[in-house]
Amino acid sequence: MVFELNDWQNKAAQQRFIDRALIAGCAVAAVDGATFAVHNPATNQLLANVAACGAADVELAAQAARQTFEGGAWSRCAPSERKEVLLKLSELILANRDELALLDSLSMGKPVMDAWNIDVPGAAGVFRWYAESIDKLYDQVAPSAPNVLATITREALGVVAAVVPWNFPLDMAAWKLAPALAAGN
Repeated sequence: MVFELNDWQNKAAQQRFIDRALIAGCAVAAVDGATFAVHNPATNQLLANVAACGAADVELAAQAARQTFEGGAWSRCAPSERKEVLLKLSELILANRDELALLDSLSMGKPVMDAWNIDVPGAAGVFRWYAESIDKLYDQVAPSAPNVLATITREALGVVAAVVPWNFPLDMAAWKLAPALAAGN
């Protein structure tokens, strides 16, 4: 697929930006109503005023995640079902390649075609790799003394927090989320 500059500019002009946090499956403003401005670093154009979540928001998100984890809908989900969901997520990332590449470019200044050719397929590949590992990595017996049995058991640990810096946001999110989700966290 070939894109011209004006194709991307038209897409950018029509792009909607998410300005709320996602907590317990709901789009919400920060508890204290605070926002911060996100600008396109190439043009300094305001993209959105985004919810500036603080400690209270983090606590709400962690509580919702803990409740979901303990409920077991994901943590006790069969490995084959987790694999299917992560493979579908990989497909969705590729299906939304244009928008994800554009968002990467607008929010952090990366050339859009770099994001389109490298970052988006890379993130999809990370989710696909971890999805495929779910039913291929088994627990193990660790090397130990003859009179000792040491085993390695892979199990979900619970709520996971991940900081995603500004550079390579989609890839870094994938690098952190894919293994955590594959394990049932």
